[in-house]
Amino acid sequence: MVEGGVPYPMLSDPGGKIGKQYGVYDESAGINVRGRFIIDPDGVIQAIEILSPPVGRNVSELIRQLQAYQHVRKTGAKEVCPSGWRPGKTVLKPGPALVGNVWKVWRPEEAFKD
Repeated sequence: MVEGGVPYPMLSDPGGKIGKQYGVYDESAGINVRGRFIIDPDGVIQAIEILSPPVGRNVSELIRQLQAYQHVRKTGAKEVCPSGWRPGKTVLKPGPALVGNVWKVWRPEEAFKD
């Protein structure tokens, strides 16, 4: 599907050993339900998405989330990324001054426009 192959390792989980640990193994069907886990360099799960087979995943959203987590980590959480954030868009600086004032800084229409 990708010319030159997939640029990251892909694994198989026959028997569901890993799926059972992450709570996505369907015993009755003998398969893992589709799950996506974003795990940071410290081994902490930052995000989980579980989808049943009839609904496909959104790779663009996965990439957006990875970019957001990387940005937050790079800034030491001095900047955080609101819903729909993309690189170059408005970030938030958490602290007492932001409480009750997010609407003054973040405009959803900006985040969701291409």
